[in-house]
Amino acid sequence: MEKKNIFAHIQEMETQMEQVHSDLGEMKLLIKELLEENNRLSLENEQLRKILKGAIPEEGSPLPQPAHATAEHEHEIEDVVGEGYDNLARLYHEGFHICNVYYGHLRTEGDCLFCLSFLNK
Repeated sequence: MEKKNIFAHIQEMETQMEQVHSDLGEMKLLIKELLEENNRLSLENEQLRKILKGAIPEEGSPLPQPAHATAEHEHEIEDVVGEGYDNLARLYHEGFHICNVYYGHLRTEGDCLFCLSFLNK
């Protein structure tokens, strides 16, 4: 009779271990989502601070001048295009996907062929 109790006890422990394993998997997914959101918000916060610093002139500094259609302005437009590519490359090197399949998600398994092909275009 005792052997049956031991077997039942082992089955109960096995069921509990499966539940713990399932809970652990769910927690890992939640932690991954929270880390992705935290990184995204940190980057967004950093970008907003840069924008805010550029938008508020310091004391004694002249106000920003309106842009005119000159050769200098055209050069600035070209820099903006290059800046977008640089931002995507920086995001990729910081560990985020920039491809249309997983855009914004953390890269957890090394390089992504979709992202690399996008960068090489």
